[in-house]
Amino acid sequence: MQIGNIKIWFTCFILLTSFILGYSQSLIKIKVVDAKSKSAQSFVTISENNQLLGTTDSIGKCNIKLTDGVHSITFSLIGFETLNKTINAPNSELVEIELNSSEINLEEVVIVSSSRNNSNIENSTLKVEVLGKEELGEEASIKPGNIASILGDVSGVQIQQSSATSGNSNVRIQGLDGRYTQLLRDGMPLFEGFAGGFGILSIPPLDLQQIELVKGSASTLYGGGAIGGLINLISRKPKMQQEADILLNATTLKEFNGNVFLAKRNAKFGYSLFAGKNRQYAVDVDKDGFSDLPDAISYIFHPKLFYYPNEKTTLSIGYSGVMDSRTGGDLFNNILPYDPYTEKNASNRNTGEYLFEQHYNNDIKLTIKGSASYFNRTIIVTNQPTIQANQINYYNEASAYIPIKKSNLVCGVNFVGDDYKTIKPSLANLKYFNNKTLGSFAQFSWHLNENATVETGIRIDNHFKYGIFVLPRFAIFKRFDKHWASRVGYGAGYKTPNPLVQQNIDYNVLQLQTVNNFVVPEKSNGFNAEVNYKYEFNDESSLFINQAFFYTQIVKPIQFRQAPIIGSPIFLNNASNPTISRGSDTYIKLKYNAWELYAGYTYTYAVSNYKAVFGMGNEFLPLTPKHRFAFVAVYEIEHIWRFGLEGSFTGKQFRYDRSKTPAYFFGAAMVQRNIGKHFIVVLNCENLFDFRMSKVESLYVGSKYNPTFKPLWAPIDGRVVNLSIRWKL
Repeated sequence: MQIGNIKIWFTCFILLTSFILGYSQSLIKIKVVDAKSKSAQSFVTISENNQLLGTTDSIGKCNIKLTDGVHSITFSLIGFETLNKTINAPNSELVEIELNSSEINLEEVVIVSSSRNNSNIENSTLKVEVLGKEELGEEASIKPGNIASILGDVSGVQIQQSSATSGNSNVRIQGLDGRYTQLLRDGMPLFEGFAGGFGILSIPPLDLQQIELVKGSASTLYGGGAIGGLINLISRKPKMQQEADILLNATTLKEFNGNVFLAKRNAKFGYSLFAGKNRQYAVDVDKDGFSDLPDAISYIFHPKLFYYPNEKTTLSIGYSGVMDSRTGGDLFNNILPYDPYTEKNASNRNTGEYLFEQHYNNDIKLTIKGSASYFNRTIIVTNQPTIQANQINYYNEASAYIPIKKSNLVCGVNFVGDDYKTIKPSLANLKYFNNKTLGSFAQFSWHLNENATVETGIRIDNHFKYGIFVLPRFAIFKRFDKHWASRVGYGAGYKTPNPLVQQNIDYNVLQLQTVNNFVVPEKSNGFNAEVNYKYEFNDESSLFINQAFFYTQIVKPIQFRQAPIIGSPIFLNNASNPTISRGSDTYIKLKYNAWELYAGYTYTYAVSNYKAVFGMGNEFLPLTPKHRFAFVAVYEIEHIWRFGLEGSFTGKQFRYDRSKTPAYFFGAAMVQRNIGKHFIVVLNCENLFDFRMSKVESLYVGSKYNPTFKPLWAPIDGRVVNLSIRWKL
């Protein structure tokens, strides 16, 4: 009996040992490269039997765990042919995988930096739209001075010009005011409050690798201000081959641009350099005596140095300087018996930045980055005291990306702040203003498989004046098959009282009053849902349809209150009723052989039951079109000729006095000629039908020597033709 028991126990031991040995796991180290260029490929999906094993990091590496034996592993990345590779485990050597590029447009291979984790644009739980190399290349030849035009072409995004004299503008997303859009450069905020002045007017597209637009709340990762969405401007990085990009441009409205971008790296060091000059001469398009385009000149200088001590470490430091001077108003009549009305803005923005990135063997990535910016602006207006003010913005962050089996964790801490000071005049009510916030954030992405992801996140901010804010986020991504996918998400946000934030109207600093203690931060809840459909006819033709719905509620929204008397003080207070913006966003992209077609329609129902700036009640948010439609059609002939046609319809808008503006149509046309491998010539016409606000109403009220300019709801510069020449190495 005892011998029998021993045999049974021995048999069980052998079976258990065999079971354990049969399921023992080995760590397999993998690196994925482009078969042709041998460059490392990020965000490659590695799976077995549709079960996600991991994704490669920014240097193309990933460690996966396999049970001992033979495995058929699938490697896939948009723009490359899917590869099935047999791998034996255990294996102590590095397994190098080479992927062959397919004929699919490689611009679809997008690293979504704004998501902070290893997900491409198609699998991101964030609703992100990316303007990549091709779009920015075209924009650099059409509007090389700034990115305002290309942002305005995106459905759900509205460029709001806030000043008729300086041309200053802000970006509105999903019907909300510009103060609810967060503008970032390489993931760091630089354009906030007073320093947000001329923000998008000082960013040339030639200096950017891509633009990422997140529609809807993104406050968990980037701070409370991203209530309507955020725009992340990604700088170009050096490659192993020398890059040289030189562009010259001239327009019929007396604008001249000259931009240069240079970059190169080797094994240890790299650099990038952008330098540009933009010159705009004053133009009075509507002949009312005031400039519709200011007399402006700006210089931009952006050098950056990179150091790569090894393949897992990157260190970079950079500087950006923007010097801008612009004068608008009555610049054409010097025989009046009084001083002509003019407004002069002289601003300087100096920014320093740093980045340290370290990869570890277990795919953990540590990032430490920061920036500091000094913005100074002098405003000289006829018959008013000279205003001189400055603002310092600073940001520091330490974050980590940690893969955990089929999931990943992004967590970090940051410290962000700004200090504003009015230097002149001494009679200004708003002399000092500052914000300081210490924040921590965490985001956990659980990849159920390669077709489904659940993502949760939380941010806890400690604002030094207004206390603690807790911002949760939740999102789901599901791909049903190779054609259909969907996203659903929720996020919370907040915005502290700030009289210097961007508005639909540029306010005189002298009218702004200090913030009373009874004004509290506004808080938001944002929801989004969308369905995507994609169909590939062949390697060169595809159809993509996106149908999205959005809803944002802002509780106790902060309003700017001013008495009906022109020039009276402006106070901040909280409205009792919430601001609500809801609607839908639809866009279609079709690529068919040599044709590229885009069509987008945005329906926005944005309401707020409180008194507007001039004391008039207004249920609908002013200057917010309920209907907006846009389309782009491009035809290319053998990579030599490229023809484009663009149009947009903007529906009726409410003015601040509750009257309605007319709807209008905007058109543009472009022809591009590639000469050899290095030269590109572009002839472009914007606003083909020459629609201007001044054709409907005067742009100002009052006298010529003391005018008050109306809020702008349409273009004021009219038709313009430009010719650009670009040389690329």
